[in-house]
Amino acid sequence: MSDLHQAYLSIGSNIQPEVNLPKAIELLGDYGEVKAVSSVWQSHAVGSDGPDFLNLCVLFATDLRQPYDLKEQIIRPIEAQLGRIRYADKNAPRTIDLDIVLFDDKPLNVEFWDYVFVVVPLAELIPDFLHPVSGEKLSRVSEQVQGQAWIVRRSDLTLGRFTAKGLAGRGGDSSRSLS
Repeated sequence: MSDLHQAYLSIGSNIQPEVNLPKAIELLGDYGEVKAVSSVWQSHAVGSDGPDFLNLCVLFATDLRQPYDLKEQIIRPIEAQLGRIRYADKNAPRTIDLDIVLFDDKPLNVEFWDYVFVVVPLAELIPDFLHPVSGEKLSRVSEQVQGQAWIVRRSDLTLGRFTAKGLAGRGGDSSRSLS
């Protein structure tokens, strides 16, 4: 691949997440390079009474030039392959959910940046990135939101052949596997 573009993706699941999260990362690797993976974090479902979610963020390198192309050519097919069904209730339980948070350092959908399950894993990968609304470093925003909402690092889970990267100096366990 030449002329690679960097995308930070938020990945979550609350239907068989121990199976679906590593499978989503593996499938991403079929389309580009997974360069970094955060820890796995557990949080309550937002907007529904569904089961808790497991979430993580990845840095993904692709030769696609536009976020729309990434969504349509890679993300939607992976979600479909993993059995994602889109319901009228956007907060319904799901096998997998992949969202583009940053594309070539440009924040997408500023609403994502308010969610603890996006900010906390993302801060592991890019702690010095400035939050697009508050202008604070993500590491600081992560600390703040962890005090406001329930979220727990799942250090008991591992990601098979995918190891958590981007955690240097943060005391992270780099041997996580969900398989």
